[in-house]
Amino acid sequence: MATATFESLLAAADAESGIEFDGLRIEQTGKNEYALETPETERTGLEADALRQALEPLAAYVTNWWYWRESVGGEGTARRAFLRWCERAPLALEERDAETGATDEDALTVSERYTALRDGIDRKWGQLCVTARLDDDGDDGDNGDEPTGERVYDCWHVDDADTDLTDLKVYDDPRDARKLSTHDEDGRYRPLKTAPTLRSGWAFTGLSGDELVETVGFFYPATVANWHRERRGTLDVDHWLETAERQTGIYDVVEDLPREAVAWMADACCVDSQCLRRREWQYEEGDDLDVDGGDGAFTCREPCSLVIAAARKWTILESEAEHTYELELTTSERNQLEELIDAVAEGRTDEIREADVNDGANRFRARYLRAKRFDEDGNLEATRVDE
Repeated sequence: MATATFESLLAAADAESGIEFDGLRIEQTGKNEYALETPETERTGLEADALRQALEPLAAYVTNWWYWRESVGGEGTARRAFLRWCERAPLALEERDAETGATDEDALTVSERYTALRDGIDRKWGQLCVTARLDDDGDDGDNGDEPTGERVYDCWHVDDADTDLTDLKVYDDPRDARKLSTHDEDGRYRPLKTAPTLRSGWAFTGLSGDELVETVGFFYPATVANWHRERRGTLDVDHWLETAERQTGIYDVVEDLPREAVAWMADACCVDSQCLRRREWQYEEGDDLDVDGGDGAFTCREPCSLVIAAARKWTILESEAEHTYELELTTSERNQLEELIDAVAEGRTDEIREADVNDGANRFRARYLRAKRFDEDGNLEATRVDE
């Protein structure tokens, strides 16, 4: 055991509260005497040299304590909680409240974690796969080097989890995540960072804890902080009305969007197929929307900027008066219009083969309907009958 590590451990044990961390407990029981307890052993009346000898076969507990105390620090922070979640470490005391929904069911002991960390512990964060592992110099000390307990982290797209690194473009600068998250696989701009359209083909390797959290933040801004607040039961939610009422400029009209239209908007935008967030906001406090908030990995504490922008358009559209129109359609054509709208809304148009003319959203079927039911100016042949 490194001298600096042991001296730091003794100093912490000499403090009034001693050490109690992840199954390791050391406290001073008398002048230059210590008590040591782990799940594997319990010793008392140990002088400093004897304590050091007793800790040699328990190196994992010492390096684990050292890593979280010296390398990570930040007790109570979202960064620390996230890194501990990455390796399935137990929850902090303040997070063990049944009302928050946080549980310790998949937590591993120190011994279990160190065994798993040698091969890497994988966790899924949205469309990211995050792997926590022990670094090459501090895995178990079998190579003669002093074990350090230092962790390093890898991050890649879940679709590439089984892909060889040689087939991926490898990065080590967290800022590159900003560029990678800007466009989807087809080169289209991604206005919503939590949309399930993150492109694959890349990997970040050998990141420190701080670098991992920064990388995740570029891919999914604020998700770590909001996840941590939710676990602690301190997540604040801004509902639709309060969000709409604080809009200014061209967006101040959104507070006029009818309540039923807010529900339609949530049904259109705030669902798992469109966003990885789980909607927690409602119409207003105590007035829930009758629309499923989804099962997304991330919490959504307020209407996002994309929803606000869309709401402006829908507010304008909802201000229009309704009219009655008459048009001629066969039953099959009416059904086809329903299939067309559904295919566009679900993003399935690219999946429909040109030869599949049995699908109402088939491109040739749509062109045929246009040729038959639209005039030469491209307008649907329909007559307004309520004038």
